[in-house]
Amino acid sequence: MLNKRNPNIKRGFQREKSEFDQKVLDIRRVTRVVAGGKRFRFRATIVLGDHKGRVGVGIAKGADTSEAIEKAGRSAKKNLIFVPMKNSTIPHEVVGKFSSAVVLFRPAGEGRGIVAGGPIRAVASLAGIGNVTSKILGTTTNKLNNARAAIEALKKLKSKRQ
Repeated sequence: MLNKRNPNIKRGFQREKSEFDQKVLDIRRVTRVVAGGKRFRFRATIVLGDHKGRVGVGIAKGADTSEAIEKAGRSAKKNLIFVPMKNSTIPHEVVGKFSSAVVLFRPAGEGRGIVAGGPIRAVASLAGIGNVTSKILGTTTNKLNNARAAIEALKKLKSKRQ
C-alpha cells in the first residue's frame, strides 16, 4: 500500500538508522547580490561521529536548511578521522591549529567527563572521548574554525603502538 504524502514510499517503510550521530554546530544565511536583488542560501556546519573513535566535520550550502544539513552530513562522512584512545581518554596532550583558532586537549582522569565548551565538546563527545580537558587558546569565536582546529588536534594523536 502506498503512502498518501509521497506515493513512492510504501507504508511501514522506515529509513535505515545511520551508524553515525550528528550535531548541527552552525546554520548561517549567506547572500549573493545579483542585478535583481539578493539571493539567499543557507550554510550548515555539522559534526558527525560514531562514539567509537570516528569523527568528522562537514560544511555545505543549500537552498533551504534541511538540504544544507543533509549535504553537510555527506561532506562530514567524507572527512572522517580515527581518534586513538587510551581507556576513555586521549593518550597524550595535543594542540591543534586551524586559521586563527588554537585548541588544546589534555587527558583527564576517569570520571572527570568532557571539560570543554561549544564545538570542542561536540567533537569530543561524538568521537567517543569520555574524559578530556580542553581549552580554546585562539581569539576567534568562529565555531567552524574551532571545530576544525579540534579535528587537527585529534589528527596529531598517536597511540603507543604508533
